[in-house]
Amino acid sequence: MQQFVVPQFIEVEDKIFGPVTTRQFLILLIAGGVIFLAYRFGDFALFIITLAILGGFALVLAFVKVNGQSFHYFLLNIGENLRKPSLRVWEKSYSKKELDYLRNIVVEKKEVEQVKRDVRKSYIRDLSLLVNTGGYYNPEQRKK
Repeated sequence: MQQFVVPQFIEVEDKIFGPVTTRQFLILLIAGGVIFLAYRFGDFALFIITLAILGGFALVLAFVKVNGQSFHYFLLNIGENLRKPSLRVWEKSYSKKELDYLRNIVVEKKEVEQVKRDVRKSYIRDLSLLVNTGGYYNPEQRKK
């Protein structure tokens, strides 16, 4: 049986020279060409504006990584999430028959009987003592 070499690190881009990859070189080459055209055929203000905006965007696009992925993949993911959000909300729609049934349900409320305790001065005094001592002295434990 023949043995084959399995490539390692297939996610790492090939370097052309130094730390610059093919993708980075092409981005910078195209941006440099557009900036050169603005310098050659436009006035100086157009050149400076093009240099600042396009040059900055090209540098970010070529060298910046967000969460370990290239910036252009990050921009593509933002566009996809704006176009098709991944949050899915289920909103149940009721039929006319279900709505009629739900409207006719009558909920009976049971009244709860509230018991009022007689408040005596001794109870208020014991409660005051409990609060003032921070709960260390409980008069009800003493009575038992």
